[in-house]
Amino acid sequence: MPTRPDPNPMQQLQQMVEPWQRSVQDPFKAQQAVLEKFIAIYAHTTYGRQHGTGNIGNIQDFQNAFPVQTYEEYKPLIQQVMAGEINLLLNEQPVGWAITRGTSKGEVKFIPMTPTDLKMRVSAGRAVVNFALRSGCFELFQGVNLNLNFPSVVGSIRVGEKELEYGYSSGIYTRHVSALTPVRSVPSQDEIDALGGGKTQKDWDARFELAYTKCLPEKVTLVGGVAPTALQFGRYLRRTHRHLPKDKWNVLVMTLGSVPGINTRLAQDLWGYYGQQAAIREIYGATEGMFGQQMDEKRAWVPNYDLFFFEVQTRQGVKMLHEMKPGESGSLIVSTPIFPRYQIGDRILAFQAPYFRCIGRNAWTTPLKYAWGEFNSLNLGRL
Repeated sequence: MPTRPDPNPMQQLQQMVEPWQRSVQDPFKAQQAVLEKFIAIYAHTTYGRQHGTGNIGNIQDFQNAFPVQTYEEYKPLIQQVMAGEINLLLNEQPVGWAITRGTSKGEVKFIPMTPTDLKMRVSAGRAVVNFALRSGCFELFQGVNLNLNFPSVVGSIRVGEKELEYGYSSGIYTRHVSALTPVRSVPSQDEIDALGGGKTQKDWDARFELAYTKCLPEKVTLVGGVAPTALQFGRYLRRTHRHLPKDKWNVLVMTLGSVPGINTRLAQDLWGYYGQQAAIREIYGATEGMFGQQMDEKRAWVPNYDLFFFEVQTRQGVKMLHEMKPGESGSLIVSTPIFPRYQIGDRILAFQAPYFRCIGRNAWTTPLKYAWGEFNSLNLGRL
């Protein structure tokens, strides 16, 4: 019979998910509160003052004051921040610089991460905590998380007279806030970083071997991170050690993100490597933040309305994310502590509230690819 945490840890787990759950009940109220907090942050930046933060009293004022901007449009400002003009976009010193994996037309984006931003990224742990509270599967806290995250330090660039280290957001997140999550990550981020930031197959084989060696004597109950990497690790074990992760560990839950269709297109392959007992919980995030996670058995994610401000560019114009109707899709616009009204480049599909899916990047082919994937997986739009 699973062991329940003692009352204090249980209370801490509840406190981690309750703000999210309350925000889902009244997203309009939650979004107003988030906007007030962000306006106070933007008021301490040059960019915010240039757009009249002192005159913003409601959502409509905010939308009138700040333009929707893509990364390309923010890029000159980001470069100025990198050169030392911190207050242009940030109200705090950055604790790190995150890079993307080149998914935006092959371009690598540089995104600053602040202390406030990092505290919000711990929300990715809500998927695990909520799963445990709903299922009573507290045994997972007695094991470790198989850490397959990317390095937090990949290299450095010289900007003016400064040398700036940069790495992947998942690694930076793990390095700074893993102590706040209830499951220990193995291997540690320091051990992953020590292998360097290379991207060749040899580099990834070294990381996978490190993860295998370190986790072999451990009780692995959780796999978190990037879904394709979790699949690649399974293939590595089959190829190199002639067995699968499910032969060595009893994984109870996988919290995975970065690509569409984790619960539909990739589920059977994931279960093939990690076992049918492993519950899949999807996380929706990007280099810019952790925006939502799966709440229950429905195979879609629920937004963090209490942490970020969400809008969507639809055919009918810009509307709030929570105003979308089932079947409606659009381009997501996210406001974070760093970026007001950032058009992130993802296409979002609404289901019955509060459920959403990211179906891919903004392209005319995305709905067709999504429909084809639903057909091939025989999911056909079902939650």
